[in-house]
Amino acid sequence: MAKSVRPSAAKPAAKPAATRPAAQAAKPAGAAASDPVIASSIAEEAAFALRSLQQAHANNKRFDASDEELMKFYEQMVLIRRFEEKAGQLYGLGLIGGFCHLYIGQEAVAVGLQSALKEGHDSVITGYRDHGHMLAYGIDPKVIMAELTGRGAGISRGKGGSMHMFSTEHKFYGGHGIVGAQVPLGAGLAFAHKYRGDGGVCMAYFGDGAANQGQVYETFNMAALWKLPIIFVVENNGYAMGTAVKRGSAETEFYRRGTAFRIPGMDVNGMDVLEVRQAAEVALEYVRAGNGPVLMELNTYRYRGHSMSDPAKYRSREEVQEMRDKHDPIEAAKAELLKRGVTEDKIKDIDKRIRQIVAESADFAETSPEPDMAELYTDVLVEKY
Repeated sequence: MAKSVRPSAAKPAAKPAATRPAAQAAKPAGAAASDPVIASSIAEEAAFALRSLQQAHANNKRFDASDEELMKFYEQMVLIRRFEEKAGQLYGLGLIGGFCHLYIGQEAVAVGLQSALKEGHDSVITGYRDHGHMLAYGIDPKVIMAELTGRGAGISRGKGGSMHMFSTEHKFYGGHGIVGAQVPLGAGLAFAHKYRGDGGVCMAYFGDGAANQGQVYETFNMAALWKLPIIFVVENNGYAMGTAVKRGSAETEFYRRGTAFRIPGMDVNGMDVLEVRQAAEVALEYVRAGNGPVLMELNTYRYRGHSMSDPAKYRSREEVQEMRDKHDPIEAAKAELLKRGVTEDKIKDIDKRIRQIVAESADFAETSPEPDMAELYTDVLVEKY
């Protein structure tokens, strides 16, 4: 079940004197104000206690979207849903080979977060469940589907497939098959933004399973130390590759994982696109102001298994159905649109248009030629040596 947003943790108690440096512990309390080192330390501790962005999020949970904005969010989520359903069909027909990880159920995360980014300016990097993130960033469904089917017209020229899509033009840097490997690469992208002074931010996605990788914490340390403009996003769908969070993680509140590195965390309902978008606004304001990284936990749920080959026997059908019936992000957005007075006919027109777009992307992929044999030798190195 997706978690509800929790209140921010209480302010930590001051460290006992025995744990402080000897020079500080030996000084009387009245000397603190006159000692610049101690005064600075006290001020820093007080500032850190206020650095959690959870309260700012709790004070204003949902984005005040106009009807047009909400319709756009709905349209993007429906596009991802229908595209992924079609991808599942093509996989079943043998037109998509290898692994295929679908994003069905998690659409509000990518749409809510990336709608707040500057397309083509801010960087996005993720793991191998990447189709939805590309669609949410405005990349043509035709070239994505062509890539899934290994065609030369694909965004990675048919050589990346489902797990390794890439577009420097769109500032989308993958699509990575190694669990958690995209996180340090995301820090590199953030470092590049800071080095160039272009004002850009990197959004680095990873899952609840990858959250236990050592390289993630090395990256947290560097990002905080250098105040890199990066938002770490944990897409917590509750099961990693097939193990329930509580069975695989000692700390299941992932937004707290950055505390040791003084990275503020946010706990967000990833099944509500308006809550996700509002949380993105808070995080981006903080990061763009030069304060360093933010860690966001997006509590979401995937309706399909880890990949197309996963029967998902680690959870019940009843659990999945309850999430579909009571927490589906698309149905929630649709209900809100109807409540605002948007007609059923207008919503049906959107659905019909999206189905046509997806059908055209599948036709394009199926009729596009496979890559030339010469493509085996291209893009092996960045440049000639």
